[in-house]
Amino acid sequence: MNAVTEPFLGETSVLRFITAGSVDDGKSTLIGRLLYDSKGVFADQIAAISKAKYRRTEGDAIDLSLLTDGLEAEREQGITIDVAYRYFATPRRKFIIADAPGHEQYTRNMVTGASNSDAAIILIDAARAADGVLLPQTRRHSTIAHLLGIRHIVVAVNKMDLVDWDRAVFERIAAAYTELAAKVGIETFHVLPISALGGDNVVHASERTPWYTGPVLLELLEGLALEELSSEQPLRFPVQLVARHGGSRADDFRGYMGQVASGVLRQGDTVAVQPAGVQAVVQRLVTYDGDLDQAPAGTAVTVVLDRDVDVSRGDVLTHVQDAAALSRCFVAELCWLDSQPLNPARKYLLKHGTRLTQARIQAVHTRRDMQLLQEVDAEGVALAMNDIGRVTVGTRDALALDSYADLPATGAFILIDPATHQTAAAGMVREVQAG
Repeated sequence: MNAVTEPFLGETSVLRFITAGSVDDGKSTLIGRLLYDSKGVFADQIAAISKAKYRRTEGDAIDLSLLTDGLEAEREQGITIDVAYRYFATPRRKFIIADAPGHEQYTRNMVTGASNSDAAIILIDAARAADGVLLPQTRRHSTIAHLLGIRHIVVAVNKMDLVDWDRAVFERIAAAYTELAAKVGIETFHVLPISALGGDNVVHASERTPWYTGPVLLELLEGLALEELSSEQPLRFPVQLVARHGGSRADDFRGYMGQVASGVLRQGDTVAVQPAGVQAVVQRLVTYDGDLDQAPAGTAVTVVLDRDVDVSRGDVLTHVQDAAALSRCFVAELCWLDSQPLNPARKYLLKHGTRLTQARIQAVHTRRDMQLLQEVDAEGVALAMNDIGRVTVGTRDALALDSYADLPATGAFILIDPATHQTAAAGMVREVQAG
């Protein structure tokens, strides 16, 4: 049940994590507590929220949820609507926090925040789950976090003060989540009892839980090991912009701007421009601070090739020996986010990396039942808002695709409704088919 805390990797590392769970599980209050107890807020911020008219605490107690719930509608209704990002640091690590909405209507915002997170804190209200029955959003958010490949799952059983710090309640909830994790496919996670309102086991250990001997939440977050961008992965360089100047001269500059999504790009490498397949040699790697000999994953760089070839926004530079699979058809896991159900007869816009093309859902195979936590047959059934299903996607243009499990940067995509320009779905490539 408990994940092993791995050795800390460097003082300058940044951990991105998201808080998720159902409405009123205490996500915003937890983040406020982390900021407050780690000295991550200024005195004037504390003074401002102390005078807020929508404060939900009694007496002189500070409503720490107001540190993240900044929208007027959020403070008025007492719920989180949009993803709020906050930053703080300790002597050991820097943190970027995404506070996700718990309401089912705003699941799309949770997907957005989780897509760039290294860890997820799943909050559970101990009072509402005292009998060991987990709420649907706890199940849905845990499933989404797993599908997005988040390695570190921390389950914070919150509001333990409302159940008198009953160890039996905590163990029932931990057992229920262990069963959920087994069905979803989550291999390792850590469970701890907390009170975000009182600060118990958040930054400092609580005397109220002598039966809990694990790390407090902040200590656990400081110790999670980050997965470094591997130089052993295949090269993927999605072109964002073609940069030109001095076009009237014989020695005009032509470069291809973007960020190395995976692998290492080196001066002198022979690269293929996908999907066209044209080859060229890397002549220069240009940055604001000067040329580089090599650009590892995560580096923003302008690539200059040894000859003029047709390269456009949306193309992907790869090494010839490990190019991506080119296809117009693939199987994907789809999180449907639009209020309008999926319509297989309609065409959608598909955004993959920096490429935009038309797409159509050719078939819906299965849908995940959030109660049974298993895939059920969905042939002939349209996915509705917040459904998660396995589908076959057909695209107008050939795409350079990888499995999301292997390379998330080129295995993820979104669908856009061309009429409303709203994001209709977020998808993960599972299987690339011929064609």
